[in-house]
Amino acid sequence: MSPEARLLLCALGAVVALILLIAQLKVHPFVALVSVSLAMGAAAGMPLANTVKAFQDGVGTTLGFIAVVVGLGTMLGKMMAESGAATRIATTLIDRFGERRVHWAIMLVAFIVGIPVFFQVGFVLLIPLVFTLARRTGASLIKIGLSLVAGLSVVHGMLPPHPAAMLALTAYKADIGRTILYGLLVGLPTAALAGPIFGSWISKRIILPAENPMAAQLEGSAGDSAPAPGFAISVFTVTVPVILMLLSTLSDLVIGPGSTLTPFTHFVGNPIVALLLALLFSFWSLGRARHFSRYDIMKFCNDCLAPTAAILLVIGGGGGFNQVLVQSGVGTAIARAAMSASISPLLLAWSVATLIRVATGSATVAMTTASGIVAPIAAAMHGVSPELLVLATGAGSLMLSHVNDAGFWLIKEFFNMSVPQTLKTWTVAETIIGVTGLVLTLLLSLVVHA
Repeated sequence: MSPEARLLLCALGAVVALILLIAQLKVHPFVALVSVSLAMGAAAGMPLANTVKAFQDGVGTTLGFIAVVVGLGTMLGKMMAESGAATRIATTLIDRFGERRVHWAIMLVAFIVGIPVFFQVGFVLLIPLVFTLARRTGASLIKIGLSLVAGLSVVHGMLPPHPAAMLALTAYKADIGRTILYGLLVGLPTAALAGPIFGSWISKRIILPAENPMAAQLEGSAGDSAPAPGFAISVFTVTVPVILMLLSTLSDLVIGPGSTLTPFTHFVGNPIVALLLALLFSFWSLGRARHFSRYDIMKFCNDCLAPTAAILLVIGGGGGFNQVLVQSGVGTAIARAAMSASISPLLLAWSVATLIRVATGSATVAMTTASGIVAPIAAAMHGVSPELLVLATGAGSLMLSHVNDAGFWLIKEFFNMSVPQTLKTWTVAETIIGVTGLVLTLLLSLVVHA
């Protein structure tokens, strides 16, 4: 057996072992992730000290961003819940779209909000709205929740200005305007199929626990008769981070990177800073309507953070497992195997991104690595649209999210699902996005050429 085949076999065994430990033996996910990560590194031939260091680096890198985002976003969500802002937005959406179509509304909201923000940021901003809509309409949390994550996931993987998409756009020398246009043509029907349509079907077949700790925190405790902020200020408060991040992106295009204002717009547009400013603003904009005291706000912030502790540990463990897989050379082994296949650049880009995504669990690693591999091959061929290569790579980078993806654990813990339930919902939805995105991109290639 070749070293590369042995490495891939170890990775497959690690994934299977992780699922069995959590789903069958009921080992806590964080303990299972730590154990399997260290075993995977040792089996792959990594020095033991390097294995531990890789796991630590993965946890630190993942939580260095996500922990702050989840913490600030959860506190903002708690303010929306306790003030009644989430209920106000939910009621307005229900009135405008009707209870039967509210999952379509949340998909469109997620698609729009997700364009300038990271997946995790958009998720923590909008999840209180999902919990509130599910409670008020009586609809399944899965039905509405999958519509949310489908909209966010599609724009995260296929549309600039997300970092991975921008790196792929640069590697393929694609035009940003055409990439966004084609991304909208492919992304909207893809999100619709993976979100509202699939969510409506699978929600009838998945029964969630009656109690959800995060929903209890983010739905709010105020009754419907209590005064609530207006719709406009509620929407503006939750979109402050989106506006600031969009301002950061547009500043490079409008005033140029050399302007003295650019460092400031980049600073306020950083996801962490943008969320912090939105949270501070919510203390005034939402707290004023309820006449919350400083002690009330302090209590809300403390209460909502308690359920996130286990969530963040599990997400960090997923990031550590991801890093062990990357440093063991699994991604490189898959890339070499894909290079030997004689297929079209669009299929090659999708295949390489898919394989690296499945092996490492990172959409960003999959997209950046695949674009780096495929770009020289595509450059030597004629008639292939670089913009479509970005979309094909992005679609592949979203395929088959499973236990080595921190996003998998984020969805699992917030929706209070078991591992098998998360595989049947989130993993399948991501796979629908990947396959549908490829099919629509291939169809678009029939009329779009370089």
